[in-house]
Amino acid sequence: MAAPDIRAELDSLLVQLLGDLEELEAKRAALNARVEEGWLSLSKARYAMGAKSVGPLQYASRMEPQVCVCTNEAQNGLQEFRVVSAAAQNPEEVGPREAALRRRKGLTRIPEPEPFSAPQNPLHWFGILVPHSLRQAQASFQEGLQLAADIASLQIHINWSRNQLRGLQEKLKHLECGAA
Repeated sequence: MAAPDIRAELDSLLVQLLGDLEELEAKRAALNARVEEGWLSLSKARYAMGAKSVGPLQYASRMEPQVCVCTNEAQNGLQEFRVVSAAAQNPEEVGPREAALRRRKGLTRIPEPEPFSAPQNPLHWFGILVPHSLRQAQASFQEGLQLAADIASLQIHINWSRNQLRGLQEKLKHLECGAA
């Protein structure tokens, strides 16, 4: 590969890297704003409902995730992160839902929760009519999670671009030293 070709490739890679860095900075600022907005909404909900009404004591005893972060390989071989619904990740249950033997008389049967039921909305832990600020906090944190996955993917791409840039710079340096 000739020196002018390497310089042209270096230029295009550098422009792409600078664009990615600019996008990373914008996404980090957006993430910080979402998290700050979420905490502000959460504090408003605590004020509206009472400090003891929104806290760890209201969490469900058995929590299930609503979303999962998955990785997949992009076309250039880099890892990419994406946020998917946890309901899409649960395997289907095979077989009958009831046990083969049933008790006809005697003690009443306590229904057991289904092992692969759809995740419940955590806002229901705090009651039926929750303040709007609590819903805003949930939405802010969900958007923040998506932004965090985007930032992680972008950071991997930036690191790859930096390594490519260093490799091309070394090639150019060897070509120029060999020509001189």
